Amino acid sequence: MQSMSAKDAKYGFGRLIDLARSEPVVVEKHGRPVVVVMAVEEYERLSGLSEKQRTVGMPAKGKGAKTS
Repeated sequence: MQSMSAKDAKYGFGRLIDLARSEPVVVEKHGRPVVVVMAVEEYERLSGLSEKQRTVGMPAKGKGAKTS
């Protein structure tokens, strides 16, 4: 499993996504693991959710999506 700092994840978000598509990535803050980023297919496999179940109740793309 790969790991990277929160700062590297923030400034290299594209790289984080690329890495997470091949294996889970631990993001560390102040040297401590805080989150794991993984491909949606791996999340679905682990949680037992299908794509249809995952998207039910989510707003349409570009409508009502919050940005931060």
